[in-house]
Amino acid sequence: MIPAIGTSHAKTILLGEHAVVYGEPAIAIPVPTIRLRAELTPRSDERQVVTSAFYNGRLEDASSTRFAGVATLIRQLLVAFDAKTTGFDLNIISDLPPERGMGSSAATAVAIVRAFYRAFGADLPHDVLLRWADVSERVIHGNPSGIDAATTSAERPQWLIRGNEPQNLAMPHAGVLVIGDTGVQGQTKAAVGAVAKRYAVDVLARDQIISLGRLTRRGAVALAENNLLELGKCMSAAQSNLAALGVSTTQIDKLVRAAMQAGALGAKLTGSGMGGCVIAIAPTAEIAEQVADAMSSAGAIQVWQHEFA
Repeated sequence: MIPAIGTSHAKTILLGEHAVVYGEPAIAIPVPTIRLRAELTPRSDERQVVTSAFYNGRLEDASSTRFAGVATLIRQLLVAFDAKTTGFDLNIISDLPPERGMGSSAATAVAIVRAFYRAFGADLPHDVLLRWADVSERVIHGNPSGIDAATTSAERPQWLIRGNEPQNLAMPHAGVLVIGDTGVQGQTKAAVGAVAKRYAVDVLARDQIISLGRLTRRGAVALAENNLLELGKCMSAAQSNLAALGVSTTQIDKLVRAAMQAGALGAKLTGSGMGGCVIAIAPTAEIAEQVADAMSSAGAIQVWQHEFA
């Protein structure tokens, strides 16, 4: 093992969350300005020590903590490299807030896999990276869609249909993505379960899912044509569908309204909902500042801006 660094970044789901569970497409956007870094340093002894914002301690003590999924991934990587007793310090430095729908756990996995492969001088094809990231995601989320790992390791928007390989889409040539954190942790399992119950018994819920799929297809065309106005319309319509499915909240609605009143072309929740973040599209940097200020005034505890150009 040699010293090595692995990196990744945040993601947001632009369109298609929840619908992707039922075979509809989703579009996820990488946000490379919100970064995560995993620094791996060999030790002269056999101690394996992790330092991060959500777990600090020995790898062997992490099994019953929030770090359990990532710990499982690390142990399997060590087995793959025949290095079960190799000592190391792993320092994880992240700008991503956990459990906000921005792919924090997947970004952590992607960066760690990249660090270990570099530390052992091994090539890392992208499909192998995604399979490794899935190890920890399955422990954490049970049955992950693969969206997070695909997008936190990508440079371009991802077109995702469950069971298929992710496809690259065009990145807009202009505009700004504004992300506002509600301050409330997303509830992925609860939200997915609530939608599943509605879907099973309510024809209107199925119509909402179909509508989300249509909007995602329209959004892909809008991306290809660099049509931010149409993309914004798709996002706002999707927010209405998601609210009808019961995964929006009062605070999410408040941030969406604030963004739209400040000049956003479209705004919606991103991820599972029931907390997490709100995303908005602004046509210019000046309007993005207005949107960011409005979100902050409406209660967002943190706001990021990512210029597509």
